[in-house]
Order: sequence, then structure tokens, then C-alpha cells
Amino acid sequence: MARAGFVGRGVIYLLVGALALRIAFSDEGQRQADRGGAVAELADRPFGNVLLWLLGLALAGMALWRLSEAAFGQAGPDGHKASKRATSGARFLFYCFVSYSVLAYAAGDEGSGSGSSDKHTKDVTAKILDWPGGQWIVAAAGAGVVVAGIWIAVRAIMRKFHKRLRLSEMPRRVRQGVDVLGVVGGTARGVVFGVAGGFAVAAAVRHKPGEAKGMDNTLRSFTETGAGPWLLALIAVGLVAFGLFSWANARWRKV
Repeated sequence: MARAGFVGRGVIYLLVGALALRIAFSDEGQRQADRGGAVAELADRPFGNVLLWLLGLALAGMALWRLSEAAFGQAGPDGHKASKRATSGARFLFYCFVSYSVLAYAAGDEGSGSGSSDKHTKDVTAKILDWPGGQWIVAAAGAGVVVAGIWIAVRAIMRKFHKRLRLSEMPRRVRQGVDVLGVVGGTARGVVFGVAGGFAVAAAVRHKPGEAKGMDNTLRSFTETGAGPWLLALIAVGLVAFGLFSWANARWRKV
């Protein structure tokens, strides 16, 4: 189930990266570059509904594997630490939501899996900002996402993923390729998280929920920098690399 889940995660990141590349090269009218856009894109392929069911079930497998880690500990000598089990529990809840949204879309609820991450992010931010102390909650959540993005990128650059892979079973060239995919993909993923968190902090400070951005608008924001579409293209290639790295995890991850 874990290996199927990594395949499913890889499919989503590959599709999001491909959609982001379209946006980078002026294909503005296409779907949003986020999980919803990836699901809708997959649905349009031949046997799309079958592929969606397989994707949803694969992600459900990932959720169940994370639940087993929360209950019995992760692989490795320190896998039974409370912090690691709590992290696995949080990932279980996340993949439950993702799996449900994909399966609901496959079952005919087109407003489920393909919903815009930008609209959802703004709606949730607006509700929280109306709570007592809502600005502090949004700011803290945004800061947490920024820290998570930095943590993801730094761990990728330091190749912390080595300890989770069966490196000795890989041919030398494959190991080198997986190394590049892990560093490039993890860094790009961390950058996207960090920038999205920064927008959430800005929304809290200015009390403007519209400042918060989902993945699609976060990716589009890279085109507004001095590097223009090329920075988005670079990030998009990084997301594709992370998708391929997920597939490598499906083969060589220690589970």
C-alpha cells in the first residue's frame, strides 16, 4: 500500500509540474496547477475514470500506511519516537482527505477533487480572520508553513532522504539520478511551501484574505518576479523531479 501511495503521489506532482510548465509558457487559459487541476487533467485521458479510481485507491493505501506508522512506529531505529508517530498521524489525515476527494470525483462529484485550491484557501482564511484572534491564528499557520518549506528544502539539500532509501540495492547511475531528483524536487517543493506560507502571513498582517494563495496562484506568482516565466518553469521542472523521486521511493523506500 505504501509503494502504491508513492506512485500516486508521483502522478499528482508530475501533472502539477506539467500544468505549471504550460502556465509558464503563456498557456493561461488552461486548468489550475494544483491537485484539482491534476485530477481534472487525468480525468480527460483515455480510461480517465479508471485511472482516477486507481489513483484514489493508491492514495488510500498511503493513508493506511501512515496510520500503521502512527500506531506501530516508522521504519528505522528511532521510528517509535512520539514526534515521528504524531507526524505520521497528521499525514494519515491529510492523505485521507486527498484520497476521498479523488475517489469522490471519480464517483461523479466533480466539485470535490477538482476544486480550486486558491478559492478554498481564500474562503478558509476569510473565515478564520473573522474569529477572535484570527489574525494571529492565520499568521502562526502561515509562519508554520514557511518553516516547513525551509525544513523540506534544507533536508533535501542535505540529502536526508538517503537514510530512508535502500541505496545499496541501486546501480551507481540510478543512485546518482535519484540523488539529483531528490535534491531538485525536494528543494522546489520546499520553495513552493515557503512562498505559500509567506502569502498567508501577508494576508494576516493586512487582514486581506485575498492575499492568501493556494498552489496555483502561488506558482503563478513566480512569473511576476524579475525572472518572469523562467523561474516558474524552473520550479515546475523541480515538481516534475519530485514526482519522479516519489516513483523512486515506490521502488526503494524502506517501509
